[in-house]
Amino acid sequence: MAKVSKNAKVDRGKNIGESKNMVKIIKAVKSTKSGSYTFREKVVHKDLLQQTLKDL
Repeated sequence: MAKVSKNAKVDRGKNIGESKNMVKIIKAVKSTKSGSYTFREKVVHKDLLQQTLKDL
């Protein structure tokens, strides 16, 4: 794999609007054995937010 310079001209603008449509869901889940909390994280498109919350 070849190295690419930090200053190399790369087309980074093609996905500019895509990240604004994504949301990160973080849900705390309590362990039945130890009683401690763990966190489930998921990045989903904002159109699928309600369905994903039901599934978690």
